[in-house]
Amino acid sequence: MEIIRFAELRSERWRNGGGVTRELASHPKAASAQDGAWDWRVSIADVSKAGDFSAFPGMERVLTVIDGELLLLTVDGDEHPLEKYRPFRFSGEAAAHGALPTGDIRDLNVIARTGSFKGFTSIIELSKKRAHPVFEGQLAVLLQGQAAVSAGNLSVSAEAAVATEADADEAAPGPTEPEALNRYDAVVGSDHRTPEILGRGFLAVVSIDRVTA
Repeated sequence: MEIIRFAELRSERWRNGGGVTRELASHPKAASAQDGAWDWRVSIADVSKAGDFSAFPGMERVLTVIDGELLLLTVDGDEHPLEKYRPFRFSGEAAAHGALPTGDIRDLNVIARTGSFKGFTSIIELSKKRAHPVFEGQLAVLLQGQAAVSAGNLSVSAEAAVATEADADEAAPGPTEPEALNRYDAVVGSDHRTPEILGRGFLAVVSIDRVTA
């Protein structure tokens, strides 16, 4: 089970100097958030002043305000008021300008190469009674509240892959002890032993799908 701790992430200035970004994950892994060598990237950005957004030619973006009240985003001349927890999709090639009528904001960015990958962001409310699974190709980010994650039982296919004649009649390992999540920590999904999150608050579930012809 892999947890990306937000407090351990390195911050980098935007290419245009208008904000700060912390990369949660990218593929393939790039040496820097600035070099654009990746096909997709998930990051969290702090926006403290109005200004132009960096352009990402050949990419598609999904932006979600996760802290603060409102980002007034102008994309190719059209104004879009982005409220908290409402994902907005737009072209990375578009001329984009952000204004902050209610103060600083923090946003979750999903950027994917057009024609190769498609990114999606969903905001869900957590429950203490029913665990939320995080599957392969997903990244779950705790936005607000208190939560813990544990690894579930091995899937049937995973059990078959690891079983031997000596232990075939033994029970598969049970779930691991839960690990507490801090705000903006991210859980990497898996179908081998699917992480499960319990708690109270809100979770962003990012899915990255490969585009097939």
